[in-house]
Amino acid sequence: MTYLLLFYEFFKTGLFAVGGGLATLPFIYDMSARYPEWLSIGDISNMIAVSESTPGPMGVNMATYTGYTVGGVLGSLCATIGVVLPSLIVIIIIAGFLQKFQESRPVKHAFYGLRPAVAGLIAAAAFQVFKVAVLTLEKFSQTRNLTDLFDLRGLIICAVTLILLYLKPLKKIHPIVYILCGAVVGIIVY
Repeated sequence: MTYLLLFYEFFKTGLFAVGGGLATLPFIYDMSARYPEWLSIGDISNMIAVSESTPGPMGVNMATYTGYTVGGVLGSLCATIGVVLPSLIVIIIIAGFLQKFQESRPVKHAFYGLRPAVAGLIAAAAFQVFKVAVLTLEKFSQTRNLTDLFDLRGLIICAVTLILLYLKPLKKIHPIVYILCGAVVGIIVY
């Protein structure tokens, strides 16, 4: 039953998370709330870090990881197939009608309408990651001290990374370098 549930949950995620890996995050957070024994918010943060720094699509990596932690190798297969299958089905259907779809006004308008929805999903995912990486809401709720709202080390790492990303000479550096530097700094600081 667990394997079928893994397949079903990730099939829904793959079906509705239009826009790539970051668009899957709201679905993963929802899954975490409904199945806390599967994964915690901390697990999701770790999955994001690992998925962004390993080859392959982020959503697939997260499905594989979750499936493996819940049900071993068979669980990872069920979750991975579940998240990939909707895209595969849609691609096969669209491939047959590609020329007709490209010229269809309703389809163009539908995709135009999907853009803001995808941007909203990605913004929601970014906010969730920001909450985990920079905010210390539990500590703040206990002390009600404004200085306890932010993890100062996380905020500094975030600010330095953003500044470095916008300096013209450093824009040419590959994102993997930033990921590796972030991992090293995280090991040293935390």
